[in-house]
Amino acid sequence: MKPTIAGKKGPHFMDYVLEPPAYGWADADNNLIKPSRRQILNEFFRRLNIFSSTKNWLSFFSWFRVLCLVPFLYLFIARYFSFPLLAVGFVYSMIIMGSHGTVWYHRYCTHGAYQFRNRFWRFVTRNLTINVVPEELYVISHHVHHAKSDQPGDPYNAQAGFLYCFLADVNHQPISQSLCEKDYDRVTGLLDHTGVKPNTFAQYQRWGSIVHPGREILGWFANWGFWGCVFYFLGGWALVCTLFAAAGFWAVGVRTFNYEGHGKGKDKRREGTDFNQADLSINQIWPGFVAGEWHNNHHLYPSSARSGFLRHQIDFAWYYIKFMSMVGAVSSYHDSRALFLEKYHRPYVEHLKRDRG
Repeated sequence: MKPTIAGKKGPHFMDYVLEPPAYGWADADNNLIKPSRRQILNEFFRRLNIFSSTKNWLSFFSWFRVLCLVPFLYLFIARYFSFPLLAVGFVYSMIIMGSHGTVWYHRYCTHGAYQFRNRFWRFVTRNLTINVVPEELYVISHHVHHAKSDQPGDPYNAQAGFLYCFLADVNHQPISQSLCEKDYDRVTGLLDHTGVKPNTFAQYQRWGSIVHPGREILGWFANWGFWGCVFYFLGGWALVCTLFAAAGFWAVGVRTFNYEGHGKGKDKRREGTDFNQADLSINQIWPGFVAGEWHNNHHLYPSSARSGFLRHQIDFAWYYIKFMSMVGAVSSYHDSRALFLEKYHRPYVEHLKRDRG
């Protein structure tokens, strides 16, 4: 028997913290609005238009960074292509950048699943790979995603289709541009621990964002400049083009994850594998193996620094956090594996044994 999705409503703050799209989140009966492809694309290009509003700068800059990686892909294919370099790029994109996304954006910035010993180790982890995703766009919207998972208002609700999710960072994830000062302070509080220095309220009213464009652009230059020099020293322009192209591949691919990770909007949960019944999230082998993203487990215990709870569930993100804890860089972490086994997996295994007996 297929499980049903438990209805839930997020906190009131989560209802308006994001800027609603022109087509809205829900109709008068609170049913999810599923916009047409044309509506989604119109919204996408409207929100990228920095000439109509400077408050669109962060969405524009997010995709501008991705476009800046296209020349590296061209040079890799046209001048430096080799199968060994392709393998290096594959590992960097899928495993290193994938796991870093889970370690930094997902488990630390959003859920606070672990704590750093000091700012130095936080800075190191933040800049461990080529930077292509602004923390602001990821973190605030991801809090809303958990509060309203697979419900109207979920910024990447898979039930509205692939394009709805793929372009969500522009159409659905920016913070509201009309917050009062009290609510703006609440929003910035969600990023306090990340090291992102927030705008003043007056600056927010001008730029429509938490982060100031000057600081974001400066951090981008510094991060790319550092890694460009490191890669050039290690392998010349061939390695630079390979790994920056790989970063672009990840930046595009990660935008497809939530559509896939929520069953493409259909109930694809499997008994004995996906124990969270509150939404459509599923555990997938590939994202789990390469990035530690066992998504159904994560939705079951969002604040856990580990989501690979079973023996076969490889979790490179957890291995990094555990290693950092062993060397003293991480001062504390939450690990929900024992609770998961006790509350969900062992009762399920015992139930199977009784049925077979």
